[in-house]
Amino acid sequence: MESNVDRLIPHISRLQANIEQLSTIINPSKPGWTRRPFTDEYDSGRRWLIEQMQEAGLTVSIDAASNLIGSLPGSDPALAPIMIGSHTDTVTGGGRFDGIIGVLAGIEIARLLLESGKRLRHTLQIVDFTAEEPSEFGISTIGSRGMVGNLTETMLELRDDTGLKLADAINRQGGDVSLLNIQARKPGDVALYLELHIEQGPVLEQSGNRLGAVLGIVGIHRYRVQISGAPNHAGTTPMTLRHDALAGFCEIGLAFERHCLHYAKDAVGTIGKLTNEPNASNVVPGLVRFDLEIRSLNHEISDAVYAAFADEASDIAARRGLDLSFECLSKSDAVIVKEQVLEQVLAACASVAPVISLPSGAGHDANQLARIAPIGMIFVPSKDGRSHCPEEWTDIQDVAAGTQALGEALLWFDAADLSGWQDD
Repeated sequence: MESNVDRLIPHISRLQANIEQLSTIINPSKPGWTRRPFTDEYDSGRRWLIEQMQEAGLTVSIDAASNLIGSLPGSDPALAPIMIGSHTDTVTGGGRFDGIIGVLAGIEIARLLLESGKRLRHTLQIVDFTAEEPSEFGISTIGSRGMVGNLTETMLELRDDTGLKLADAINRQGGDVSLLNIQARKPGDVALYLELHIEQGPVLEQSGNRLGAVLGIVGIHRYRVQISGAPNHAGTTPMTLRHDALAGFCEIGLAFERHCLHYAKDAVGTIGKLTNEPNASNVVPGLVRFDLEIRSLNHEISDAVYAAFADEASDIAARRGLDLSFECLSKSDAVIVKEQVLEQVLAACASVAPVISLPSGAGHDANQLARIAPIGMIFVPSKDGRSHCPEEWTDIQDVAAGTQALGEALLWFDAADLSGWQDD
């Protein structure tokens, strides 16, 4: 693989300063580094990103799904753009690196192109996708879904706990949901999508490798379940006459864990969000809502876990005199990276630092972009495998190595003939 990546060596101090600066734009009332989408601090982060994109020579726009896009025109307008992206929203109590380094690496590469005077053949687009993390509306990858035409009318009608509708939240953040279908990108509209991300797991660190070329990304199936019982006085209602929604959830939750353990080699499942009403110490719980997710590279296994769980949960609810309802929030298909993309990403990484190939157990905006374009991903190590917590950490030297590998991969793909890769 011929390389001129030496002209795109990232400035480590600049990368570090940008990470530190964005890390100051958070909600100080929340733990860790919290920047939730559709909030004032998220808007402030976006304004800062716009300044960075413009300084890097990018023309900035916001699309119908409120994704922030910086564009650098290529020399051949007939070629579809190459896209580099990730996200800057965080989970509550999250860290400083998840998603953020992918956006800042893209901006750094644009700066290096500007400083070197090199012009790509393809237009380069750097994207900060809206709301990649699971949102208050119950779904994730909102912006990338919207970009590829996978944000349905049902999804747009979802409401958060304050009653705000997702469509209105997107519009408030600069999007325009009335234009989603018009602007939706289709196969061929993007030549290639690349993303740099922290691993969010322990494999790279434990294996002594600094870079990872992603083989594939798990599909994620999310459901919302509601258990309805009968609220009543906690002191006067006999145990044998209760229809306790929370007690029912305890049994149903363990059933879900058991079915996931049955497929432990191929799937994981989590119940991470729960509400209990009326949530009072002296009232028998009358209503429980919870969200669950199942992740696997094999959608048939995900479907099998859910079907077995739903059957048992229905039996438990009937036995306890509870009403049960299920709602599918979203399903993202697993993504397998195309062989020719993986080969060149591996080569780009190997020219910078020790590399292995590995799957991603976390979902990414790449899941959605894979609907319309080939995708490639590069991982950098997460200290102790920690993520989605304040202890999340990746050494700046590893961020820089990942950025350099991303730049080398970009240069190779820009020079290659990518026509036909969508259908291979």
